[in-house]
Amino acid sequence: MSGKNVETVQGIYERWGQGDFRAGVELYDPHIVLVLRPEFPESGPHYGIEAIARYMRDDFLRDFTEPTISGDEFLDAGDSVVVQVDQRASGPRSGAPVGMRYYQVWTFRGDSVIRIESIMERSDALHAAGLADI
Repeated sequence: MSGKNVETVQGIYERWGQGDFRAGVELYDPHIVLVLRPEFPESGPHYGIEAIARYMRDDFLRDFTEPTISGDEFLDAGDSVVVQVDQRASGPRSGAPVGMRYYQVWTFRGDSVIRIESIMERSDALHAAGLADI
């Protein structure tokens, strides 16, 4: 199952890289949680599909112009996938390019995504996914 999870997440990031942030929503479990660790703006947990949509609409997408999120590395961690993320956008007023690199850990139960956690450091992401620092 895990190889399938990696392929699934790669497909989602391909579409996110084109600005399609609705990609993958059909895989979200109704009780999904998006966790933004304290080092992120608007940190904290967002529980459920509607809360994640609200965060994306009211916080993330509102703060940027032409945002994209792409994945550069995908690591199989059994029921989880660790992704090195490259986030790019322009400032809404200045038009200045902004970027951020971090990690996300996607956790699946069967074919459903039950958790997405954003983490700044690779070693922390690997630890969260139950992998030794590789």
